[in-house]
Amino acid sequence: MRKSITSLSGAALLLISVAACGDASGSSDGEASANYPEENLTMIVGYGPGGSTDVGARLMADALEDELGVNVVVENKEGAGGQVGLTAVANADCDAYTFGTANFPSAIVSVLDESRGATYDRESFAPIALQVVDPTAIVVAPDSPYDTIDDLLAAAEETPGELLYTTTGVASNEHFAMVAVQEATGTEFAPVHFPDGGGAPKTAFLGGEVDVYVANVSDVVDMPEADQGKIIGIMDEERSPFLPDVPTFTESGHDVEISSSRGFAFPSCAPEEAVTTVSDAIGTIMESEDFQTKMTDLGLAPTYRDAEEYSEYWTETQETFETLFPLVREEG
Repeated sequence: MRKSITSLSGAALLLISVAACGDASGSSDGEASANYPEENLTMIVGYGPGGSTDVGARLMADALEDELGVNVVVENKEGAGGQVGLTAVANADCDAYTFGTANFPSAIVSVLDESRGATYDRESFAPIALQVVDPTAIVVAPDSPYDTIDDLLAAAEETPGELLYTTTGVASNEHFAMVAVQEATGTEFAPVHFPDGGGAPKTAFLGGEVDVYVANVSDVVDMPEADQGKIIGIMDEERSPFLPDVPTFTESGHDVEISSSRGFAFPSCAPEEAVTTVSDAIGTIMESEDFQTKMTDLGLAPTYRDAEEYSEYWTETQETFETLFPLVREEG
């Protein structure tokens, strides 16, 4: 019987903090004003200016200003893979005038990995909405003998632990993704970690130092046209609109779905009415064809889930990563 590893990955699932005043639904003892928001909002972005998280967040901030009628001030608080920003969100006032980005898997892994010393946990946040899901893709060299997912898996079965793949570090999204593949298919690959991230993994792949480049769809979509690589599989249930000709692991008979995702959250003590107001506003924005076009032009796949759906998504994703985390640590 085929093992199934499914991760609904993504970027902010935030419920309730021990230190906060909310209950399990993410509501607080206080209530939002009937005219909320009456003041400017602050959006904390846990990554540096100009990156994909920042660009997508600023696009949303601009749209929220029009939808809510107040300014949305973006503050970049980068560091520790988003952990600095998440800490600031978790410790924000309960008045629902400060919220922030949360990216999966970093928001989950920073809690699972006790060495990270996170002062927040799964219950420190009230999820607002999901904005982006960016599935993991598998790329091989243009002249590689592997044309399909099954070709690659067959080679891994013949030479266990010899095929090298890139990651941006231990317990990164790429590392979790390939451990999920190994667990679901019984194959064995060998990771080559590039903890400094940046262009190092791709450079190593282009230089022929590794066999497989593992990255998000948004990072690899232009590689075939530039003759830099062959994208042979996407770890998602459905094909990517950016790569409609590339099959998914699911349709190839391997239930592996691992993605990065990005969303927004308040601290858990924020009033439920405020969470709903901002969540609905984001939903209205993301229904706009113009906004969807702006996102896709930036290489971002629009994927809206409201506060309740986002909470469920976070729970399911965390459960998957909790299952895989011991295997990731063992592989190192």
